[in-house]
Amino acid sequence: MVKVSSTRIQKKSLFTASLAHICQDGLDASTYVLLPILASVFGLSYAQVGAVKALKSIALGLLELASGVLTERFGEARLLVAGLLIAGAGYAAVSSTGTVTGVIVFLVIVGVGGGLQHAPASALVSNTYDVHNKRSALGLYNSSGDVGKLLFTGLFSLAVGAGLAWQPVVLSFGILTVLSGFGIGMLMMVHRPSRKIPASSDKIIAQNSLSPGWGVTHPTHFGCLLVVVFLDNAVQTGVLVFAAFLMIAKGLPLYLSTLATAMVLIGGVFGKAGCGYLAEKLGVRLSFTLIQVLTAAGLISVVAVPGWLAFLLLLPLGVVSQGSTSITYGLLPDYICKDRMARGYAVLYSSTSIAAAAGAWLIGLAADHYDIATAFMLMAGISLLALTPLLLSREFASTSQTKPNG
Repeated sequence: MVKVSSTRIQKKSLFTASLAHICQDGLDASTYVLLPILASVFGLSYAQVGAVKALKSIALGLLELASGVLTERFGEARLLVAGLLIAGAGYAAVSSTGTVTGVIVFLVIVGVGGGLQHAPASALVSNTYDVHNKRSALGLYNSSGDVGKLLFTGLFSLAVGAGLAWQPVVLSFGILTVLSGFGIGMLMMVHRPSRKIPASSDKIIAQNSLSPGWGVTHPTHFGCLLVVVFLDNAVQTGVLVFAAFLMIAKGLPLYLSTLATAMVLIGGVFGKAGCGYLAEKLGVRLSFTLIQVLTAAGLISVVAVPGWLAFLLLLPLGVVSQGSTSITYGLLPDYICKDRMARGYAVLYSSTSIAAAAGAWLIGLAADHYDIATAFMLMAGISLLALTPLLLSREFASTSQTKPNG
């Protein structure tokens, strides 16, 4: 009986986390399709496009950092529901505004809601599954985000290509996310597991048994991981934000250029699966080095070749540029105590949001000051720079040879 109950709890936790991941990552990825449209409507420069993305990412990053502590106070499910309701309402409101200021304000609200997803969802899955099934469960959770990205960006791009206005698409995505939030809330109310309320003395013992601070067990290794993830994510975001603009600069029509994001994301699905396998066979240092070198080569290639060939090359570029997270993200549980796992994920995902903000804005500035091709060459250099912590820190690499993400 206990085993069946445990299995049900695990399935419900994975479903809840995955549904939230699909909607939140779907909204976030669809923003990459929306940005070229907004740039055309409002006449935005590359730097302004990057600034819009940066402000949204900053809001997301701040809430992700706080979400680790909020999860411990209010629970994972409540934060997931709140995040879906806030993000969905903000995204729906984007469709009704006619000014750049309104777009920015509502996208920031979307970022606030999105910041309440990764840390509580990852902690919910990590804390529900045992050590033998944890990586596979996290792998399913991570892949659900890719499903959301492909679903939302694909539908958005197809709708634009069919001549549908962007406002109804954005409105429908927002409503769908809000309904998902209500659905998760009802699910948790109906199937809420019984809890034993501890006595005050038990609470004191439990609090005293918690790991101090943020629960980091290997500060140097964890610091190296954050630097690697920061630089890597800056490139990932830059590719997603500006791939469509590069295609437009190469003469491809807008409706086809908006599919550039979907091409990169499709490659990312295969890349995340392949990079996890690669890390198991070659180890973290060698596999990550190989992927970053290929990413730099791919970025240079899409700049050098003509438009249609560049469009097709976005698929293999997505494999390497987006797949590296399967190598890096799975290292975090090795450096964080289990009872502080939500805080560890909060720090990791917050750093990726800050990297997304910095990367989008700085790469946009480079594109304005020089051109979009130079911006892609800059990203190639950053992808190689991300190798520095791994190559210089022998201890970090040696303790992380066979710990890929699921």
